[in-house]
This record gives sequence, structure tokens and C-alpha cells, in this order.
Amino acid sequence: MASGDDRPLPERLLAVATRLFAESGYEGTSVQEIVAAAGVTKGAMYHYFAAKDDLLYEIYHRLLALQTERLRRFASGQGPAEERLRAAAVDVIETSLAHLDEVTVFFRSMHLLPAEKQKAVRAERRRYHECFRALVEEGQREGTFQAGVPADLAVNFFFGAVHQISTWWHPDGPLDATTVGDYYIGLFLDGLRTGSGVFEGR
Repeated sequence: MASGDDRPLPERLLAVATRLFAESGYEGTSVQEIVAAAGVTKGAMYHYFAAKDDLLYEIYHRLLALQTERLRRFASGQGPAEERLRAAAVDVIETSLAHLDEVTVFFRSMHLLPAEKQKAVRAERRRYHECFRALVEEGQREGTFQAGVPADLAVNFFFGAVHQISTWWHPDGPLDATTVGDYYIGLFLDGLRTGSGVFEGR
């Protein structure tokens, strides 16, 4: 892996750890296996990551930071809330499928993080969900989305479905990433949209 790989060492270690965690599980992968695959010493790894769980935390933190930055751009953009929510939802699915190993590793192994790191991750996710929920609420105020649908429930429904993608989707399967995204977005937005008949009259 190290041969011909000119990425900075932290990036190389994270890439190797992500692959090995996805293949063998976090608990089934040793620090020695990580450094051997990266072509470095344990001392070199510990210069950047104090422990194996630091790698696990960083894998998800980086993906969530990327998604959060992009979501904020959609949320602060111009146009109707539905258009911006659609763009944000498409982005969540596309970035999740593009980083499928990271998503797989994290949702298999988050419970293995130390309590403080779990707390930090939950806080990051909560901030992300709150920004996403604000777009749903904006659409409800505009009258595009049904006011009677709890925004929290809608957001949790969508992300619950997205987080399950890593348990069944494969890039070589019958549905490509774009098709999966189209189905998920349609189901999500159709359930929210005023005039859809779903939940109206309750």
C-alpha cells in the first residue's frame, strides 16, 4: 500500500484503517496490521493517532464534516426550501455511497468508541440534523410541506433509511447510486409535500 502512495501519512493511515475495518471489523483489526499495510512503524502512527479508536473517530468525523459543510451551503442558498432540501438530501446519499466503507465502519463500530468520543459524535450529528430539519420547517412555513408532519420525525425517518443503505447496497448491484438516490428522495419528499394526500386530514 505504501509503495507509490504519496499521500500524507495521516491520510494513508486513515485509508488503510478504513479498508481493514470494513473488511475485518474494528475489533478484528490490530494496530500492527494497520501499520504493516500502510508501510510505517507504530511510532509513526502514534505520532498522529494516539490510539486505534482515534482512527475510528476520525473516519466518521471527516465524512460528517464534509457533509455538514455542504449542507450549510445548501441551507444558506437561494430558492424555495424544497429545492434546497432536495439538493441536500441528494448530497447526503451521494456522499454516503461514495464513502460506503466509512459509513459501514462507523455504524458497525460507533458503540466501541470511548464515551467522550461517542458524545462528540452525537453532538456533531445533532447539529447536522438540526440544520436539515430547519429546511423541512422552512418548507412547512412556505406551505410546500404539510405542517402536520413532525419535522423531527421526517428527518429521523430519512436518515434512518440512509444509514441502512450500507447494509444492503453494493456498487455492482442492480441499482446504481443515482437510482437509489432518486427513489429515496421521491419517497421522502412525496411524503412531506402538501397535496400528496399522505397524512392530510389528520
